Amino acid sequence: MVQKLFLYKNSLISYYRFGTGVKRVLCFHGYGDDGTIYSFLEKYAGNQFTFYSIDLPFHGKTEWNEGLIFTSSDLQQIIYEILKVETREATTNSHKLILLGFSLGGRIALNLYQSIPEQIEKIVLLAPDGLKINFWYWLSTQTWLGNKVFSFTMKYPGWFFGLLNLLNKLRLVNASIFKFVNYYIGTAEIRRLLFQRWTTLRKLKPDINGIKSLIRRNKTTVRLIYGKHDRIILPIVGEKFKIAIEKYCTIKIIHSGHQVLHEKHTGEIIPALLY
Repeated sequence: MVQKLFLYKNSLISYYRFGTGVKRVLCFHGYGDDGTIYSFLEKYAGNQFTFYSIDLPFHGKTEWNEGLIFTSSDLQQIIYEILKVETREATTNSHKLILLGFSLGGRIALNLYQSIPEQIEKIVLLAPDGLKINFWYWLSTQTWLGNKVFSFTMKYPGWFFGLLNLLNKLRLVNASIFKFVNYYIGTAEIRRLLFQRWTTLRKLKPDINGIKSLIRRNKTTVRLIYGKHDRIILPIVGEKFKIAIEKYCTIKIIHSGHQVLHEKHTGEIIPALLY
């Protein structure tokens, strides 16, 4: 695996390249991860694929200095720059791209597909965000008042911890969600990053009906993999997304929680890339 850095506007973008195969896969990691989370795929499929795995803004070694905003145009230009450097040619060549996204990365992959559908051969999504609007994310990032409350809460979280504990005692939130939320707001630094990450990526909002139309028009293969025991992103969301694109989309539910992207699940991930 080789890490590379390049300048984009005032920012330093970090990405990783691994594998030597002809087919090119763009990888997008989940919240709080970085591009190295996909590195295990080189051992199993590096002779068939070349993987490019990007550190998203405020993740990994990417230094994002464009303020709290990252647009579809930014994403597309960054991908073009990576492919231009790596392939020494324009992105519109004989080999189409495969998009691979886990959790948050699923939303990023869907947004990129929406911009360049004709250049995408396949979309592989692992417990993906983006197929359903999360009310709390929408409220916190898409409304002025919600974002103000979100900012205040990340600085002064006492009231929120109290409410969360009460809801947990009343069994109005399940244990997985309770642990998940506590983990991601446990310290001041983690809360600061949460605010930066959520706010910065707020413009990447896939148009699901539009994407389904593009899938049909371009005959794009879609592979969805969900964890049977995932309480964060439920498989039923994928089942609803599949409606009207059954010809192109398959769903596989595996024995996993939310962490579908793991070496022990290689046996499910590699076939999704290949077939």
